[in-house]
Amino acid sequence: MTAVIGDQPTLPGEPPLGETQPRPSSEPPAGRRPPSDSAFHAVLRASGLLVLVVMLSVGLFLGFRALQAIEVAGWSFLTTQEWDPDAGAGNFGIAAVLTGTVLVALVAVFFAFPLASGTALFISEYAPLRLKRTLITLVDLMAAVPSIVFGIWGFLLLQYQIVPVARWLSAHLGWIPIFRVDGADPTDPLAPATVFTSSTFIAGIVVCLMVTPIATSVMREVFSQAPPGEREGAYALGATKWGMIRSVVLPYGKGGIIGGTMLGLGRALGETIAVYLILSPLFEIQWHILQNGGSTVSALIALRYGEASPFATSALFAAGLALFVLTLIINFAAGAVVARSRSGAGAEA
Repeated sequence: MTAVIGDQPTLPGEPPLGETQPRPSSEPPAGRRPPSDSAFHAVLRASGLLVLVVMLSVGLFLGFRALQAIEVAGWSFLTTQEWDPDAGAGNFGIAAVLTGTVLVALVAVFFAFPLASGTALFISEYAPLRLKRTLITLVDLMAAVPSIVFGIWGFLLLQYQIVPVARWLSAHLGWIPIFRVDGADPTDPLAPATVFTSSTFIAGIVVCLMVTPIATSVMREVFSQAPPGEREGAYALGATKWGMIRSVVLPYGKGGIIGGTMLGLGRALGETIAVYLILSPLFEIQWHILQNGGSTVSALIALRYGEASPFATSALFAAGLALFVLTLIINFAAGAVVARSRSGAGAEA
């Protein structure tokens, strides 16, 4: 039997005229993912958990091996400058080497930040396409150069070229404590150059050249992702090239700038071989970055691990644990800043 609606008959089971029958959907029901998405989500979650497990394992291992020295030294481990673990409590600590680590890293970042940001802006905004590809390749290759190569180059060549610069800084800025050099007159041309070699300043410049490629790559990727619509809008309002960069690219890339700089700082804190070759070991707090002598945590471990007694080995593990914690704090702080920035939020979306 057929039902008649208006002039058009309808068969039983068919929707009335004017009503559309729902089409079968190819999408899975709400709350269910396709198998491929579920597998990809599981792999990502497992990778993230694996990273956390590895970090936690490293921290626990360092803490376990450092426990003996920490129990003996106590809080004096953070305030003692000298390093003689076999002499007992109060004779070993990381005050000097931790200060040297931070100073070398700060000098490196001070020079790497403008160098990396300028190079990244030139590659992403000014360089022609053919030159851009060449520069990207060169920066990536520079990041792959072993640290021992930078260390030998800095020790045999760079530091003797930097001595006149260090002498000039000491002569004109010596009234600032950090640039003062004790026991030498920088205005005397006959003063020995060895006073200015193997210094924190030279080690920081060498480390700067090692961290710049990493920071440049991060910044360049973020700068190149600045929204094209906002770029064109800035030009439409009459902005110059630099005006567009200042109002669009740099605010958008703030997260990349901070992230790249902090990533470079993390590597600078843990750099070992180059600093070991350049710095003359000195186990006292050396605030004068132009003056000969200094040490870092990683260089201390490389210098003393081979001949250390069991207790001294535990003390070296304690120093490594302190460096591990310091690096984590810096990376977490940088992550928090990047997450609040525009480019960081955009990357997570």
